[in-house]
Amino acid sequence: MGVAAAQSTVNPADNAWVLVSAALVLIMIPGVGLFYGGMVRKKNAISTIIFSFAIMAIISLQWIVLGYSLSFGHDIGGLIGGLENLGLQGVGMEAREGTAIPSLTFMIFQEMFAVITVALITGSYVERIKFSSFLVFSLAWATLVYDPVAHWVWGGGWLGALGALDFAGGIVVHISAGVSALAVALVIGARKGFGKDPMEPHNIPTTVMGAALLWFGWFGFNAGSALAANGVAANAFVTTNTSAAAAATTWMLLSWRHRAPSALGIVTGAVAGLAAITPAAGFVTPLAAVPIGIGGAVFGYYAILFIRGSKKVDDSLDVLACHGIGSTWGVIATGIFATIGATGLLAGNPYQLAVQILAVVVTWVYAFALTYALARVIDAFMGLRVRDEEEAVGLDLSQHGEGAYA
Repeated sequence: MGVAAAQSTVNPADNAWVLVSAALVLIMIPGVGLFYGGMVRKKNAISTIIFSFAIMAIISLQWIVLGYSLSFGHDIGGLIGGLENLGLQGVGMEAREGTAIPSLTFMIFQEMFAVITVALITGSYVERIKFSSFLVFSLAWATLVYDPVAHWVWGGGWLGALGALDFAGGIVVHISAGVSALAVALVIGARKGFGKDPMEPHNIPTTVMGAALLWFGWFGFNAGSALAANGVAANAFVTTNTSAAAAATTWMLLSWRHRAPSALGIVTGAVAGLAAITPAAGFVTPLAAVPIGIGGAVFGYYAILFIRGSKKVDDSLDVLACHGIGSTWGVIATGIFATIGATGLLAGNPYQLAVQILAVVVTWVYAFALTYALARVIDAFMGLRVRDEEEAVGLDLSQHGEGAYA
């Protein structure tokens, strides 16, 4: 097919919107770095921020070479995609089936999802992982965990065939990242002095700026998942903002009740609300986004208190609570509140709720088991942690040879 013919089936407005949305998701990736970077001690600021940039590079290459084909290639047994799109073979300027956007546009939009999912996990092992082990873990995790789950839900796999709803990545992105964060935190172990020494955030304004970039970019993340410039995209845009607002307000009130309405708490609440609405954004009304956001904040807030109170696992930046728990609620809530393009429990369809719960359970088990095994293998062959003296001086100097501040 020639270029003119290939472009004739593409809707220019849809194409422009999804390309802009891909760029919006891209800006979320340094947003993750800043959000996490402000919450660590200053000796680990560069190390934490650069995780996101390094992932942007290596996972972009992995996606083009292998990841896209495994996720969206021809279905093999409902479990994984074929290899016909290795190196983007057959992925061109013609409209992708079922859409009015080029296959390349769909590919780059989905690439940003793969990148940010791997970046989210970094919050669980900051301040103590070897950079070389981090690179190997990230590439292996994207291939063995993210790509199969993406195929199950979005690429023609078995969960999608059962009717599981995940508008923009509650299952694929946030549950898989949150649960994997728990697994790798268990393998790598707690930071030295965890539970004894103060480990306060060194720069909360940086974290607030990161959260602002996340909120802004999330409009592309969710509304862009409509894959068209249409009413569904508008609805997803509004529900995204509504859930974030409800969650930020709820977290503020909860933290105020216990101590003070901290800036860190308010922005963490917003992120939990964004994670919660992600699977539901195009399937529920703006009003339904309010209880979804409130639930994301409540479950996330008390999950943090429980995890920190137990002192048994050092999920350094609360990835499990904000993303894993928040989006677990969001996926289940989709099965309750869905009324747009699908029906949930309240609309008389209990089957949808059952499928959503199944998807949650399966993703929890698969992501945890594979990540735990992967982390164990890397730890055995390479070692996950830096040496004690390197951890003491900080990863900025010991891993990168530079400091964040003069």
